[in-house]
Amino acid sequence: MTRPNNKGQATTETVLLLPMFVFFLYAFAKIFAALVLIQKMEIASYYAARRWQLESHRNYQYVAHDDGVLAADIKKRVAEYLGYQTAIGRFLDLEGGAPVLTIERTQVWQVVYLKVVTKPVVVSWMYKSKGYEFEITKYVPNRDRPIAFELPGMK
Repeated sequence: MTRPNNKGQATTETVLLLPMFVFFLYAFAKIFAALVLIQKMEIASYYAARRWQLESHRNYQYVAHDDGVLAADIKKRVAEYLGYQTAIGRFLDLEGGAPVLTIERTQVWQVVYLKVVTKPVVVSWMYKSKGYEFEITKYVPNRDRPIAFELPGMK
């Protein structure tokens, strides 16, 4: 019994399977990048909330400084950490020039919202996803300065 000539089989399989392998590798990298983005957002939102808690003022005379200078510096540092305007930000498909960082003052809490929007993932004609919106909310208590603890009657 003689076997048929199958000389070109390996080359054909490589040519057909390589694009599929590259597509799945790219898709896996994009999913991993989204997970990294979410973790970076958690760290950045914690930084923004903690810095706002420690450096903002409760006195109304300083509200303009807090909402202007302090909030702008926090937003700038959060955008740098997340990777806006860098190669990392382009791979993460970050949309816009900066994340949306909103700080809302209430009676008991100061609420810090961090929102990041991503562009749709497009792989030629094979795949297109919609862009995603990730939002993280942190609640910061108004008691912002540590108070020395003293036991009654110990002084």
